[in-house]
Amino acid sequence: MLIRRAVAAVALAIPLTSSAPATRAQSPPEWLAHYREPATRLIAESLSDAFAWRRLAEMTDLFGHRLSGSPELNAAIRWAAGEMRRDGLDNVHTEPVMVPRWVRGRESAQVLEPAPHALAMLGLGDSVGTPPGGIEAEVLVVGSFSDLAAKGAKAKGRIVLFNTPFTTYDDSRPYRSNGPSRAARYGALAVLVRSIGPPGLRLPHTGALQYASDAPKIPAAAIATEDADRLQRMADRGSRVVVRLQMEAHVEGDVESANLVGELRGRERPDEYVVVGGHIDSWDVGAGASDDGGGCIVTWEALRMMKKLGLRPRRTLRVVLWTNEENGGRGGVAYRDAHRAELKQHVMMLESDTGVFRPTGFGFTGNDRARATIRAIATLLGGLGATEIGRSGGGSDIDPSVREAAIPAMSTEVEGDYFRIHHTQADTVDKIDPVDMAKNAAAIAVMAYVIADMPVRLGN
Repeated sequence: MLIRRAVAAVALAIPLTSSAPATRAQSPPEWLAHYREPATRLIAESLSDAFAWRRLAEMTDLFGHRLSGSPELNAAIRWAAGEMRRDGLDNVHTEPVMVPRWVRGRESAQVLEPAPHALAMLGLGDSVGTPPGGIEAEVLVVGSFSDLAAKGAKAKGRIVLFNTPFTTYDDSRPYRSNGPSRAARYGALAVLVRSIGPPGLRLPHTGALQYASDAPKIPAAAIATEDADRLQRMADRGSRVVVRLQMEAHVEGDVESANLVGELRGRERPDEYVVVGGHIDSWDVGAGASDDGGGCIVTWEALRMMKKLGLRPRRTLRVVLWTNEENGGRGGVAYRDAHRAELKQHVMMLESDTGVFRPTGFGFTGNDRARATIRAIATLLGGLGATEIGRSGGGSDIDPSVREAAIPAMSTEVEGDYFRIHHTQADTVDKIDPVDMAKNAAAIAVMAYVIADMPVRLGN
């Protein structure tokens, strides 16, 4: 009840148009006036209750984390399909996707010298395991790929630790994804990677690696930033640092999963599509609330609210909950392949996969005419603080389709602690503010509705 009152209070306090000087300086186009009333209704509906947050809490409480190929993921997909049907969405169905089945198993890492202590670790996704007795070896600490190259002669027979402070995800991720094969080429036995995320509460961050075809597959794990710095200090003092790494990780045969699709069929142009969604799979730690349960729920919520309010746009709105984004990307590829014949009829695709913290706007990729339209629609979101339109938009799941047919692409942009909890045990629903989540759903709903309903196709 307290959550509901808090959300309702915010709804009453938020104006529905921006009062920023930049917005007043350029009058919105005349066609936009038609959409103020439905935008007002969608925002008010979203902010009147914590429905989206409660639905996310239910999903993560019931099923927890949802690794590709796991029973938990399959159960979550069945549950979401049933809920979509109860919401009254059209054409709710699953589309089969074969996905990899990686199993973490038991794992541990322990410093043996200069003094014994355990390390906070998580094996990297798709890593191979160690021999049954583990790997025990001296640690070579490097700070970059160039540092590894300079010290390459020392890597043979050692465990290489990439201790590179987090800057941005795109800049830091290669140490996790490519580091194991880089080190293997120099004869390393295993790799430890400083977690790809900012320091905080000694949390290791997992994530996928990609083995190169021309290097041996060696075990790899992430360790907490605090532990990486501790090993660095030991090495800097001239200590011989020895670690024992034990991992049961292994890959089993592919298994069947599915993308989940629901629609709000268009009233005039049902064969043109505006697609929104997120990925329903997650890593096997935490509960996958921010990555990406929240993205699934807020995009789904956009259609649910339109259905509830009797708002049916000209074009079909489609929500897709993609599978296997985390360790394979097969859901996005399967969607492209299954819908190839209709991709030219996709007006826009939007992915929410950066968390559902305070929304600031959207990233957008498309032509200049489409960008001007998107900026105009964003003026309806002034009261939510979600008016910024970034230079590029997209996402792992929509990119295969977007590239295939040059579809305008969008992504949500937010401000919050996403990468501090990203791929960790701490990715749980309590880290998400119900009001912020409601704002995300409102912003997506307004943007998607207007694009789907405009008389002229986006970009024309």
